[in-house]
Amino acid sequence: MTDQPPVIEINNLHKAYGPLEVLKGVSVKAPRGHVISLIGSSGSGKSTLLRCCNLLEDSQEGDLRFNGEAVTWKGTGHNRRPADPKQVLRIRTNLSMVFQQFNLWAHMTILQNVMEAPLTVLRRDRAEVEAAARAYLDKVGIGDKCDVYPAQLSGGQQQRAAIARGLCMEPEALLFDEPTSALDPELEQEVVKVIKDLAAEGRTMMIVTHDMKLAADVSDHVVFLHQGLIEEQGAPDALFGAPKSERLRGFLSATHAD
Repeated sequence: MTDQPPVIEINNLHKAYGPLEVLKGVSVKAPRGHVISLIGSSGSGKSTLLRCCNLLEDSQEGDLRFNGEAVTWKGTGHNRRPADPKQVLRIRTNLSMVFQQFNLWAHMTILQNVMEAPLTVLRRDRAEVEAAARAYLDKVGIGDKCDVYPAQLSGGQQQRAAIARGLCMEPEALLFDEPTSALDPELEQEVVKVIKDLAAEGRTMMIVTHDMKLAADVSDHVVFLHQGLIEEQGAPDALFGAPKSERLRGFLSATHAD
């Protein structure tokens, strides 16, 4: 099975906003069943990389592949766009994104939130989707909250609902953008537990996080970004236990000081 292509493969990705270069040629792979954590200071390009991966942002140069299938592009530089809207939709439905701000629909119950995308995007059977949604809400520990609205939940419960919503799409990979940074420490642990359980199941995940303990505990591979480039990467034991670069050592000592 090792000859399977990575679920996500990013090669030499460049992204700029006008003259500001945010990613300067980044390459990352997420093999099936692996957890890749992206760490680095604010402004290092972590979240931008994740958004480019999900085609929420257009990159100016470089290749993106999903299960070996290359994204097709038209135009060049700042005019480069994905060429095939159907391909974009197919890729997005296979990459569930969990945002820092939970992005739940305020006017829908938690169950309705989780069911919405499989019903409207995938056109799946309602009874089948409801059964799956209830099972995923149980899985993340809020099965008893199906009929309440987001405003009635704590931040940790809302983020777990957002994870259940992502899972209900039955994606090839989950993308987490700072999933715990908007939460108080005690609520953060509820979400960390869910992410650890998903990692133990062998889910393919790419996680942007400021939580070094989470990155150390769940990752197969950690990527440290600095000013739009990969400064250092490797297994978590090596990266956290014996960092080679001065910048990574400085970053880790600053995060421990926090």
